[in-house]
Amino acid sequence: MTPPLLELDLAIQGVTALTVDSNRPVIEEAVIGIQGDRIALISSTADAPAWTAKRILDLPGHVATPGFVNVHTHAILSMVRGVAEDLGFAPAYTPGIPQGSDVTPAEAYALSRLGALEAMLFGSTLINDTYVHADVTLGPMAEVGLRVYSCGRIHDVDFTQVSRGELTYDPAIGDRTLNAALDLAQQWHGAANGRIGVQLAAHAPDTCTASLLRRVAEASQAHNLRVNTHLAQSRLEVERVQARDGMTPAELLAETGLLNERLTAAHCLFLNNADIQRVGRARMAVAHIPKGNATGGTMAPTPKLRAAGARLALGTDNMHADMVEVMRWAIAIARLQEGKVSDDWQPHHVLAMATRQGAQAMGLADSIGSLEPGKKADLAIFDFQRPHLTPCINPIGNLVHTAQGRDVQWVIVNGEIVVESGQATQVNEAEIRAEAAQAAQQLWQRCSK
Repeated sequence: MTPPLLELDLAIQGVTALTVDSNRPVIEEAVIGIQGDRIALISSTADAPAWTAKRILDLPGHVATPGFVNVHTHAILSMVRGVAEDLGFAPAYTPGIPQGSDVTPAEAYALSRLGALEAMLFGSTLINDTYVHADVTLGPMAEVGLRVYSCGRIHDVDFTQVSRGELTYDPAIGDRTLNAALDLAQQWHGAANGRIGVQLAAHAPDTCTASLLRRVAEASQAHNLRVNTHLAQSRLEVERVQARDGMTPAELLAETGLLNERLTAAHCLFLNNADIQRVGRARMAVAHIPKGNATGGTMAPTPKLRAAGARLALGTDNMHADMVEVMRWAIAIARLQEGKVSDDWQPHHVLAMATRQGAQAMGLADSIGSLEPGKKADLAIFDFQRPHLTPCINPIGNLVHTAQGRDVQWVIVNGEIVVESGQATQVNEAEIRAEAAQAAQQLWQRCSK
């Protein structure tokens, strides 16, 4: 008896699939079948069952990957693109450039949509974004087409003074920012068929007092929300926390109940050996920002962190959103520290960091992060017919070492095509670029007076 045809909404055939599934990491001449928002079929063409589809994309010479999961970004900070990279410090701590407290809701709206658009065009299907005016930006970012987790930064420091080197704390600020985050989660977490979510964004150990960090930990448990933060991102942070609390930033997170596997902490540059072991035992996720850190002359001890048990994922942080470039920097930074090319740091490791391990950090490993039947249909498809990707002897090697985010031609989120032939399908790109450029110009003009 002939089995019934598998009826698909969308079929992609002729691609090389980099699945990030250890059972079958590479499938040449693949067919990927999508029903609704899920992957229903992934197989070589020769082994696939009989199928029919409402739409077929025939894409020989292309490479499909899981959509990238960018676990740490600040979309609005495109406003300091090309400037903050050369100032030597994180924008919030840097005088002479626009600060979050300077950004109006309208400017946040325009700039955040630009950041979301850029990330999606480069193959990210999820961004975990934090900054200001999240109540204004979260919905509009998701309307661009990708998955968006967001939260306003939680802190009790007066951020209007931080860039001047002054840290003063006000419990009322902590109340306001934490309550705003919880209100955001109540309104948005799980919305848009699961494309929108909230993590509690405790800004950093030096901008949050111990009492506020404890409240964030309690709120995380009470509301079943994950937490993200910055950790040991500067020597100054370490010095300030040591002086204020008599412990390292990692010890402070442990003391306040935040250092656990539900935490994602960005940077982790200035951890001592005891702290590396501490975060490793906690199975904390590290949001590794290799390019951004290297631009500032620093690098996270990722080989030691992974050996200690920490889970590594990738983020772009500020000023750009190309996760392919971040993968390339991640493998280079690790090899520089090891002083060699080893089996421990190969292209498939950093591809997993950009996809499956990012999904694990977000608590979404059951639904995204690899190309497997039953998972959400989140894909990025690269055109490998370009000179810098020819010849293609090892597609994972080509992807990590020579590809670029701008090689992405198709992006699919929840089974919907949101980038087609390199162009966004849900929004007007020119309008978003123009509005963001105008917002940044107004912001810089106002802040320079």
